[in-house]
Amino acid sequence: MRRTRSRKSKLSKRPKRLLLLSISVSIVLFGLWFGSTNAYTFLKGYLLFKTGQVNAENNKIKSDLNETNEEEQNKEQEQKPLYPVPPEKGENIGELIIPKLEAKLPIYHGTAEEELEKGVGHFAGSVLPGEKDNSVLSGHRDTVFRKLGEVGKGDLLVVKTSAGEFTYKVKKVRIVDKDDRTVIVPKPRATLTVSTCYPFDFIGASPERYILVADLISSK
Repeated sequence: MRRTRSRKSKLSKRPKRLLLLSISVSIVLFGLWFGSTNAYTFLKGYLLFKTGQVNAENNKIKSDLNETNEEEQNKEQEQKPLYPVPPEKGENIGELIIPKLEAKLPIYHGTAEEELEKGVGHFAGSVLPGEKDNSVLSGHRDTVFRKLGEVGKGDLLVVKTSAGEFTYKVKKVRIVDKDDRTVIVPKPRATLTVSTCYPFDFIGASPERYILVADLISSK
């Protein structure tokens, strides 16, 4: 009786072993087939493609974030005033460099005789150099601007102040009446207007003014 049961038990286990063996063989055969066909290459390429898409998306997000940060920094710089503290009258605010004349002249805030005796005067009713709008400088033709008549269209004017270095290019030369107020009118962009008495060899109070109008082309 016991032998009969033992045989039946062995017979019942045999199909299970065969099933497990068949599954194992099937897995091995499938692996061999998969590795030797284009299916493996396809799957590998697909995974690499998906990984590349993720990396590209991450790089794009980083790039977008960097661009956003740069834009925000530029906006902050634009909003930040060049001169947080306005200068006092008579204060030295920088220097005017005229490369063509190899001249370097001090600039003082104000255009009273006290300032013009020391150097170039900055008209207090105009913006400071580098700022958007019309910054007006003036000087005596027989002192700092003796040779200003040699400077004309296309020449450079460089202004150095506490806010940086600003390079302007002369776009226009004007000869106007001494009472002409168009010299100090507002401008839509950063402009430097330099004025002195004219004619240069005139004896006495000059009836006209020699004007250089220059646009800002670079700033540091």
